[in-house]
Amino acid sequence: MSGPVYPVPVTVNAMDAATPDQTPPTEDGAGYRAAVVDLLGVLAYGELTGFLRMAADADAAPTLPDKAALGGLAAAEFHHYELLVARLQEMGADPEAAMDPFIAAIDEFHARTRPNGWLEGLVKAYVGDGIATDFYREVSAYVDPSTAALVHSVLENGGQAEFAVQAVRASIERDERIAGRLALWGRRLVGEAISQAQRVAVERDALSSLLVGGHDHGGADLAELGRMFARLTDAHTRRMGRLGLNA
Repeated sequence: MSGPVYPVPVTVNAMDAATPDQTPPTEDGAGYRAAVVDLLGVLAYGELTGFLRMAADADAAPTLPDKAALGGLAAAEFHHYELLVARLQEMGADPEAAMDPFIAAIDEFHARTRPNGWLEGLVKAYVGDGIATDFYREVSAYVDPSTAALVHSVLENGGQAEFAVQAVRASIERDERIAGRLALWGRRLVGEAISQAQRVAVERDALSSLLVGGHDHGGADLAELGRMFARLTDAHTRRMGRLGLNA
């Protein structure tokens, strides 16, 4: 349950990266390096905010086992943040400067989607952040193998999805009336999440160039971009189904 809403054949919890039009580039070229710094920067701030939100969810959890489970998941998010910061430093980039361009968009998304209670927080983490995870896995198809491996590592599901699914479904079994409210919440989240991802891409030319291509690397054509967003929609529908909610 990582931070930004931050879009891949689809499994329930993860999606395979799209096949790029050419072999992913190596880390050369100023434009490509700037794009990788952007990608790692947005992921780092997402993981940091994910840690903070999950720690808050742990504090609000109704039982001690729930608190402990979410606390452990929050610790994993912070470890992912540390890995991304370390890679940025290895590249000679300032991690704080790399994250800074994305703070406003990510913070605005979280301000607009503040959950009302613990269950809405779990749905947000699973559904909203799931779209972000899918999107950045998709982007990782266009980076060098080392960067792609790091991206997949920090986006790996460490148990957050199963925790959210089990908790939400158990709550619906106890009180079916909450399903309608949570379904509406999930629909709102998907719209907000895609809007936030589009804002991030539009505002950062280097980052968006990873998908559409640049002078020193290739990207996806319009048809592939269309298929990508179709995969995003399909994955969202599957996630909602796993929660026991109508998309």
